Amino acid sequence: MTGREKLIARLQQVMARSSADQTEVVYIGGESGLTRYANSYIHQNVYESNCRIFFRTVLGKRVGVASCNSMVLADLRKTLEDAVEIARQQPENPNFPGLPKPAKYKALDTFDEITAGFSPRDRAGAVKKVIAEARRKRFTVAGSCATSCGEIAVVNSLGVEAYQPFTSASVNMIAMSDTSSGYAAGTSRQVSDLDFRRLARVAVDKCDQSQNPRGVDPGEYEVILEPPAVAEMLEWINYVGLGSKPFVQKTSFLSGRIGKKITSDKVSLYDNALDTRSAAFPFDFEGVPKKKVAFIDKGVARGVVFDRAWAKKAGKKSTGHAITADENSEGAFAMNIFMAPGKVKREKMIGAVKRGILVTRFHYINGLIDTRNMVLTGMTRDGTFLIENGEIVGGLKNMRFTDSFMRAFKSTVAMSKETQCVDSWWSAVGCMTVPTVHLGSFKFSGKTEF
Repeated sequence: MTGREKLIARLQQVMARSSADQTEVVYIGGESGLTRYANSYIHQNVYESNCRIFFRTVLGKRVGVASCNSMVLADLRKTLEDAVEIARQQPENPNFPGLPKPAKYKALDTFDEITAGFSPRDRAGAVKKVIAEARRKRFTVAGSCATSCGEIAVVNSLGVEAYQPFTSASVNMIAMSDTSSGYAAGTSRQVSDLDFRRLARVAVDKCDQSQNPRGVDPGEYEVILEPPAVAEMLEWINYVGLGSKPFVQKTSFLSGRIGKKITSDKVSLYDNALDTRSAAFPFDFEGVPKKKVAFIDKGVARGVVFDRAWAKKAGKKSTGHAITADENSEGAFAMNIFMAPGKVKREKMIGAVKRGILVTRFHYINGLIDTRNMVLTGMTRDGTFLIENGEIVGGLKNMRFTDSFMRAFKSTVAMSKETQCVDSWWSAVGCMTVPTVHLGSFKFSGKTEF
């Protein structure tokens, strides 16, 4: 960790030498530790300290981007020169709106000293608790425990000075028997929020309940989707449907449907980076303040997130969702997704199912089949259960689903009161906070023999 004053001073020192009309520097850096375990013992512990610095230079309407991972002054200056030269070689971009001006950001506490100082020994102690729970049932367990701390800074020649330190912690685990497996995970900016024993009991209990699974025929079923399953669907929905590029290019399921009802009125989906129930973060990678954005409000399509360039193309305003300049052509990206909870407890939701399937999570979902209708396909994994007359009666062999998000979520019966923050690959600046979902109809298109 460098600290606000020292880091911004160094970036401005380099930026002052720029020959471009406008210059932006973005710093993303930090330290991370990861402890992996398999067959109920720790087999790997790794540590990384790294950074990446992006330079974006503007010559009229021509833009150049270059990056490095060195804070050595000579390396920074060379990368800046490269960005200027790249800008000279580019065609003009009529949609480039120029760099943003200074703004105020909401004060958010995103850094935790305990998490920043969580050592390999501490992570080993956490994993030991997980392994102990698995041994109670003579199961093996595998997974990982990670902690990190870092800082993000954005400065530009128009006066933007944005800085935010952060921490994150996560754990995931798969408990395994000869015939079954069970999954649990947790994530937070504060490692003290993670109850390792409780999470391990969830994974172990799922593994225990799903032993010697039976098979059922493909078809339409009532389904209980637990938060990891919901979040895995939303990752794909976000990628192909909630950003500015697919919306403007009319490949998003929201394109042409704003103001129309596309799901049950029980469904509200939005992005809110200022809500501390998520991994909150106050600004985007252009230094623009983040705003709350509704995607679906009580079943009605409302909008998508925008950065400044794609907002200009669409005649909109930025919502503060720009990604780093090297990926600017991909448009804006939502990073703090919420699905609004309901009023029913998870156990009561299960009790309302006459005959259906509970899904803990999915894996290798594909969302590129039909993005306009948001068709997704994937496999269940690590805890699929048959529900009969309101009770879980045993495990099921894994099944493939193929269904439209809009069609399935039109049948929403209930959302749980409880929500869970689910880790994602962009966890430093966000995550997904979602409830358990009860769908009246969900299509399974295939089954497996395991």
